[in-house]
Amino acid sequence: MGDEPNVSQLIQWWGLTDVGRYRKNNEDAFLALTVDGEGVRRLGKYGESGLEATDFIFAVSDGMGGANAGEFASQIAVDKITRLFPQTFRSAAKGLSVGFQDLLLELFDQIHRELTYMGQCYEELQGMGATLSLCWVRPGWVYFAHVGDSRIYHLPKNGGIQQVSHDHTHVGWLQREGKLREIQARTHPGRNALQQVLGGKNQNLSPQFGAIGYEPGDMFMICSDGLVEGLWDSGMKRLIRNPGQLDKGNPAERLVAEAVRTDGKDNTTAVVFEMS
Repeated sequence: MGDEPNVSQLIQWWGLTDVGRYRKNNEDAFLALTVDGEGVRRLGKYGESGLEATDFIFAVSDGMGGANAGEFASQIAVDKITRLFPQTFRSAAKGLSVGFQDLLLELFDQIHRELTYMGQCYEELQGMGATLSLCWVRPGWVYFAHVGDSRIYHLPKNGGIQQVSHDHTHVGWLQREGKLREIQARTHPGRNALQQVLGGKNQNLSPQFGAIGYEPGDMFMICSDGLVEGLWDSGMKRLIRNPGQLDKGNPAERLVAEAVRTDGKDNTTAVVFEMS
């Protein structure tokens, strides 16, 4: 990819999930990991660390299926990342064997196969599926992979907010094509009809991949669709960058609290990280 952009020294992260106001089960799950040549280590809901010696993985998954199947599906997705992300990833990422896209595709394929297999083996898990939005943070770059309608946003230090993931819905495609505005997409009756998930009845998986060069001061957010239902993009940006005096807590807490207050019909999850 040529010369890397400016390398930041520190990364800060915050994560939170909430069952919402009406659901009994929380089918969302999120993950924060560090990865190095020694292996993987799970991180807490918030923290700060240097980026020189280790890479970071942040992910959000929203499960679906009858009974407890959705809760099970999202948990499988995040647990599989912890177990499968290969210890040889550092040399692979430097191009000595495979690139980031091949590595992440293999990861998503394995999760997809596991969820499909479990859904076929157990009647109560039939049709079980999950979205997955994952960011792999390395010095100068965020690589991402995505399936479903959870979302990844980039907030450059100079301002603005940009959704970098594509909603795998027909409504999402219409919005990207400029045929629907945000207000129309948000009220469209078909906005939650997923065309792609991990597991489920999907035969051919086609994740979205991307790489974003970042500058110190840039921020990123990964969220489930429950957060999107409660907040406009402009509201997300305000709660992350410019909270008011009454907005308490860290960025993830502010986002989730406001989304649950204004909507709260679905489980609601946010992971925010900043190159500080």
